[in-house]
Amino acid sequence: MVNLKEKYETVIGLEVHVQLATNTKIFCGCSTKFGAVPNSQVCPVCLGMPGVLPVFNKKAFEYAIKVAIALGCDIQKVMKFDRKHYYYPDLPKNYQISQFDMPIAYSGKITIPLEGGGTKDIGITRAHMEEDAGKLIHDIDPSFSCVDLNRTGTPLLEIVSEPEMRSPQEAYVYLTVLKRVIKYLGVSDCNMEEGSLRCDANISLRPVGQKELGSKVEIKNMNSFKAVKEALGYEEERQADALDDGEEIPQETRLWDEKKNITLPMRTKEEAHDYRYFPEPDLVPFEVPKEMVSRMRKATPELPDKKTERFTSLYKLDPKDIEVLVEEKDVAEFFEALAKEVGDVKAAYNWIKGEVMKHMNEKGADIAGLNVDIKELGSIIKMSIEGAISGLAAKEVFAEYIKTGKSPEKIVKEKGLEQVSDEGELDKIIDEVVQGNEKSVNDFKSGKENALGFLVGQVMKKSKGKANPKIANDMLREKLK
Repeated sequence: MVNLKEKYETVIGLEVHVQLATNTKIFCGCSTKFGAVPNSQVCPVCLGMPGVLPVFNKKAFEYAIKVAIALGCDIQKVMKFDRKHYYYPDLPKNYQISQFDMPIAYSGKITIPLEGGGTKDIGITRAHMEEDAGKLIHDIDPSFSCVDLNRTGTPLLEIVSEPEMRSPQEAYVYLTVLKRVIKYLGVSDCNMEEGSLRCDANISLRPVGQKELGSKVEIKNMNSFKAVKEALGYEEERQADALDDGEEIPQETRLWDEKKNITLPMRTKEEAHDYRYFPEPDLVPFEVPKEMVSRMRKATPELPDKKTERFTSLYKLDPKDIEVLVEEKDVAEFFEALAKEVGDVKAAYNWIKGEVMKHMNEKGADIAGLNVDIKELGSIIKMSIEGAISGLAAKEVFAEYIKTGKSPEKIVKEKGLEQVSDEGELDKIIDEVVQGNEKSVNDFKSGKENALGFLVGQVMKKSKGKANPKIANDMLREKLK
C-alpha cells in the first residue's frame, strides 16, 4: 500500500441533492408526501404526457433563494430552465427539467472546522433547481424490476461544491455543516433514508505538486454520510494502487456496495454534450424579483456559525456543550427559552442534555415531538433547585409529565414526592439512623469522612428519598460533633 499523503493529493467535490419540503411537486399539483401507495401521486404533467404544460412552484423557488442566501451565493438576475435528455426507466419524459448554463445561484462557500483546529472555506460552484426522477425497486421479484413514479417531479436543489476537499474526513464534515444549515432554514427535513438528501461524490488523485486534475470518478448509491466517507476512503486507496501500477483511471461512474465495502463500475461518465441540453420551451425565462430576494434575506434565521459565536459569548458554556445545543435549531431555541425561564444556564443545559434528550431518543422524536411546555419543565427544575423535590424525584416527575401531560405540581402531590426539609421531622429520622448504625457513627468520629455519606444514604432510604440531602448532611454532621 502506498503512502497516499506523501505521493498523491486527493481532490474531492460533492454534488448534494436536497429535496425541498414543499407540499406539491415542482411543476404540478401532485403531493410530495412520502410513503404513499406506488404510482398514486402522479398526473399527466409529472408523467410527461403529450400536450401538458408545467407550472413553476413558487414555494420551491423561495426555498431555493433562501438556501442561496445562506450559502453566500450570487443569485441570477434572470431564471431559465433547460431540458436535460437521458433515458432511464424511472424518467417517463426521457428528459429532466433542470438548469444548465444559468443556475439559480453560484459562487458561494461553506466554512468547515478542521480536525487540527482552524477552519477552511469550501467553495460552492453552483446551486440549480430541477425535478427528481422516480425510483426503481429491484427486490420485489427476482425476474424483473418495478418502478414507482411518485417521486417524479419532486423539487430538488442540487448544490455543487468546488473540488476543494482533500480527504474523506473533510467531505464528511462538509456534509454535516451543509445539512445543519439546510435544516436551520426549514426548507428540507434532510432525511437520507427517505431520499430527501442524496450525495454523489467526485474523487480524483494527482501527484503531489501537480496542478492538473486527475481523471475523475463519480460515486453513487450512498445512503449516509458515513457511507460517503467510507466509499471515498476505499476509492482513494483503489486509485492510488492503480496509479502505482501504471494504470490509467477511466472517467466513470461507480456504485458503492455497502455490504462488501467496495465500489463497482456502473457506466462511463457522461459529459454535458451527452445530455443534449437546450432551453425548456414550456417555461419562459423571467427576472428574479428583487422583492422576493429581499424578503427571503430578512426571513433567514440566525445560522449555526453565528449562533455558536453568540452562545459562546453569552452563556460561557464549554465549546462541546454549545456544539450539542446548536446542532438542532429547535433545541437551541428551546434551551434559550428554558434558561430564561429557570434563570440558570447550566441547569437548563444539563436537563436538555440529560433527561430531555433521553426521552427524545426513547420516543424517536424531535424536541417538538415531546410536547414539553417550557414553563412546566421550568417548574420542575426550579422545584429541584429550591429543594422542594429531590433530583431523582424531579426526573420521576418529568417522566410522568411526558407520559400523562399532568402538571408537575399535581404529579408531586399525587406521588407524595415533596422533599422533607423540616428539621423537626428530619431530626427524628436522623436519631433513628444514628442509633441503628453505631459502627458508621464511630467510623465518622474517628475521622473516616466517607462514613457520613453512608449515614446520609440511610436517612434518604428511611425517608423514602424525600429527605433534603443537603440539610440531612448538615444536621448529621452537627449531631455527631
